[in-house]
Amino acid sequence: MTFPSMKRRPRAVQLTSLCLAAAIVLSGCTQGKSEGSAGSGDEKRTVKSAKGDIQVPKEPKRIVVLTGGLAGYAFRLEAPVAATDTRVLGVTDLKGEFPPSWADPATKQGTKALPGGEELSVEAVAAAKPDLIIGGGQGISAVQADKRYDDLKAIAPTVLVPTSVTDWKEQLRMVADAAGRTKKADELIEAYTKRVAEVKAKIKVPEGKTAVMLSLQTKEPSLVPSTAALPSLLKEVGFDMDDVYEKADKPKLYGSGDSFNVSKELLPKVADAPNTFVIPVGGPKLAELQADPVYSQLPSFTGKKVNEFPATSYRPDYDSALQTLDLLEKTFS
Repeated sequence: MTFPSMKRRPRAVQLTSLCLAAAIVLSGCTQGKSEGSAGSGDEKRTVKSAKGDIQVPKEPKRIVVLTGGLAGYAFRLEAPVAATDTRVLGVTDLKGEFPPSWADPATKQGTKALPGGEELSVEAVAAAKPDLIIGGGQGISAVQADKRYDDLKAIAPTVLVPTSVTDWKEQLRMVADAAGRTKKADELIEAYTKRVAEVKAKIKVPEGKTAVMLSLQTKEPSLVPSTAALPSLLKEVGFDMDDVYEKADKPKLYGSGDSFNVSKELLPKVADAPNTFVIPVGGPKLAELQADPVYSQLPSFTGKKVNEFPATSYRPDYDSALQTLDLLEKTFS
């Protein structure tokens, strides 16, 4: 890959700035929308956002979703998604341009895939002519949206889900509130609750405490606090989750507060639960960990009570939460 010389870089920056300004101006001319107006003459609603209360259209017609992990909610809510980020943790087998769980509705709607990369393409967002932008949540896309928030709100009202909101039900409700589809969200959560009851009645939960461990690319031992999304789901079906965060003396939490690393020396003390779920997130699979002396002597490993679950179960959206319930039913029935 070649890059412009240092002498030409200032002109490239000027051109990029002009393109961005033009995209925003064109978006404003065609729609007359901004964070302050939320559409000329349209009814407005006030919704909560990481940036405070935001005025949004009563019935958005063209939504751009900046975080792939939130897009599944929008499609489940049958909201009109003009364009979306497609990056979802643990999903690499995209069906066309979209993750399999929402590829069909995205294709039927004619949704455009936003370009990925280290920087958010505000130009691509503006080109989609949104009347509402939804972003935030967890992952790099949330960081990108926060960084370009001022540019985004100049295009359309922008609702960001706080990074501190890690429970998928809360995320769903925030997306539903922004999209004006709270009744549909209630229906989805009711269906999920019924499915939880079905799975809980069918499975035999292993005795003793249970921990959730991440397998990272860095190969550092990493665990998930009992308050995070996956442990919370496991509690719903009857698992007794170990307070690994307390055992580790409350170390620094990473990302949005749903994981922490420990030393190899401290791991036997923290991960001494008789049952463990291992979630590979770019790191070694369970079979490789079983051959690693750092892990092989842990009680759950010696007792052969370790289960590998996919990365999509770590930070589940509605669809992956249901898929995790299916996998629990299959594994423990």
